Amino acid sequence: MSKTAVVALGGNAITRSGQQGTHPEQMENARAMASAIRGLRESGWNVVLVHGNGPQVGNLAIQQRAGSDQVPEMPLHVLGAMTEGQLGSLLALAVREAGGVDLPGVVTVVTHVVVRGDDPAFGLPTKPIGPFYTVQEAARLVSEQGWVVGEDAGRGYRRLVASPKPVEIVELDAIRALVDQGLIVVAAGGGGIPVVDDGGSLQGIDAVIDKDSAAQRLANALGAEALVLVTDVPAVMLDFGKDTQRAIGEITADEAQRHADDGQFPEGSMGPKMRAAIQFVREGGATAVVTNAARAVASLNPGAGDDAEPGTRIVAADQHLGAAP
Repeated sequence: MSKTAVVALGGNAITRSGQQGTHPEQMENARAMASAIRGLRESGWNVVLVHGNGPQVGNLAIQQRAGSDQVPEMPLHVLGAMTEGQLGSLLALAVREAGGVDLPGVVTVVTHVVVRGDDPAFGLPTKPIGPFYTVQEAARLVSEQGWVVGEDAGRGYRRLVASPKPVEIVELDAIRALVDQGLIVVAAGGGGIPVVDDGGSLQGIDAVIDKDSAAQRLANALGAEALVLVTDVPAVMLDFGKDTQRAIGEITADEAQRHADDGQFPEGSMGPKMRAAIQFVREGGATAVVTNAARAVASLNPGAGDDAEPGTRIVAADQHLGAAP
């Protein structure tokens, strides 16, 4: 029986720093991820791909506002649905183009994710979306648009929106059925379209769910063996930026939590990924990986002859092979 890996790809990997976010730029970036997906399939994994949408949904919101004197402006949760279609198509086409051995069909599922209407996140927006601004530009947008803004990892200021925790994947059964058929599935794009249960009916609510958190929830709900959190570095670092900086190879979830409690994984950097990885393993997942696309296959198949070195692996205590870093 094939194993299943849920792979989470950031929206910043589709529109990279310094790029305008044109379609050709996004397509070329998607091809790099498609190569990793092909590698996972060829090494025997079923794949479910979850993508972020921070840059894209923020840019779409700007377009909506700019054109609102001609066409109605749509709410944020609708823009999330739009980016699910846009980026789902982009990634599906890139995976098909990558081809490879025994490439199955690729299906994109527009996915709704239930959140709680009383989640404290609605009163404390933390999710950055859209482009970066200078402090002067950010102050002007706060005054003119009523935005909440904040600094994003020292790279500038961005609009901040609510990011509630995912509770339930509405289309879970459909996604599972597609995976069981051996299809590559793109699901929960942008963290999924946030909805609340309003007495038996689902209603959209303005927010952007963190894609790593949504990928973890989907992976555990599917009973996936692996969660792969793709970033732009080969491995997670301890003591980042210090003389004692060193990469994490393999670590248990409990060891990772101790490092998190010591402040090793900042919120604007590895915090969300390591939190998702720890939660995945604690809820029964076998292996969580944090690495770049080039090392994804080697990280799920260590010692299997791949030329690439593994990235960071988070496992349960009874699977841990090495000593704590």
